[in-house]
Amino acid sequence: MKKGVMRPGHVQIRVLDMDKAVEHYCGLVGLIETDRDEQGRVYLKAWTEVDKFSVVLRQADEPGMDFMGFKVVDEQTLQGLEQELREWGCLVENIPAGELNGCGRRVSFQLPSGHTFELYAEKEYTGKWGIQEINPEAWPRGLRGMRAVRFDHCLLYGDELPATYDLLVNVLGFYLAEQVIDENGERVAQFMTLTNKAHDVAFIFSPQKNQFHHASFFLDTWEDVLRAADLISMTDTSIDIGPTRHGLTHGKTIYFFDPSGNRNEVFAGGDYIYPDHKPVTWTANELGKAIFYHDRQLNERFLTVLT
Repeated sequence: MKKGVMRPGHVQIRVLDMDKAVEHYCGLVGLIETDRDEQGRVYLKAWTEVDKFSVVLRQADEPGMDFMGFKVVDEQTLQGLEQELREWGCLVENIPAGELNGCGRRVSFQLPSGHTFELYAEKEYTGKWGIQEINPEAWPRGLRGMRAVRFDHCLLYGDELPATYDLLVNVLGFYLAEQVIDENGERVAQFMTLTNKAHDVAFIFSPQKNQFHHASFFLDTWEDVLRAADLISMTDTSIDIGPTRHGLTHGKTIYFFDPSGNRNEVFAGGDYIYPDHKPVTWTANELGKAIFYHDRQLNERFLTVLT
C-alpha cells in the first residue's frame, strides 16, 4: 500500500431489468440490499463487508460496467493521488460526496484501456451484516443463495495494457501478481493486486476499449462452489463454465450470467502473493491450461462474450 490505495471498494453494473437483477444478485448470489436512490440505483453488499455497499446496479439500455471504485486510506491520500493522476495525464473528474448514497467525494479517471476507475476515502461504515461486533457468531442466519462472502475483483478487456500497467503500478501502487506472455514476449494478460490476494483487478488484451468480462465474489470453500453450481441449475441460470479450477491463480471457480448478460464468477481458494514475490508467468501457448486447468482447452465463449 505504498500509495495508500487499500482495496476494491465497489463496482457499478448496468442491468436491463432491475427486478430480475435484484433477484439474481440477492436471491442467487446472496448479496444484501442496503439502499436505493432517487436515480433508481440499488445498493448491495456481501455479509462480511463493513461498508454500506460494494455493488451498485443501474438500469440502462445495455449491460456492462460503469466504473470500479477503490478505497484509499484518507482524504490527504486522495488529494495526493488526484494530483499524481493529473500529472500522469489522466482526465480527472471530481464527483461530490453523496452522489452515491453514503459515499464521500470520488475522484474519477479513465484508464488507457478505456475503463473508468475512481478513488474515494470515505463510505458509511455499517459493519458486517447480521452479526454483532462484540463476541460475534460465526456467520449470520438468514443468508440467501450462494452466500457470497465479499466482492473480490473484476476482469476487464481492453487495449494499451503497457500504459495501463504503468498507471496502476507507478501512480496507484498496484503490483503484478501473474501474467500471460505471447510468443513475442508481449504481456497479453496482467493480474494486478494491492494486497496479498491473487488479484484485485485483471486485464486481458483486446483491440476494443472498455469491455467488461466479469465481477467476482469470494466463497469460503470448494464445497461452496459446488453448492453454487447446484443453485445455478436449480434456478435455470445461464452457465458459462465450471465448476473447475484455474491455472492462473489456482482458484476453484464457476462462471455464470446475470439476466442482463453480465458474467459473474464465484470462487474459493487461490494463491497468495506478497510484493517480494516474482510474478507468476504463463505462456500464451498454454492459455487453455492457464484458464481452465482441468479441461486444458479454451471455452470460446469465455474469451468473446463481453459487456
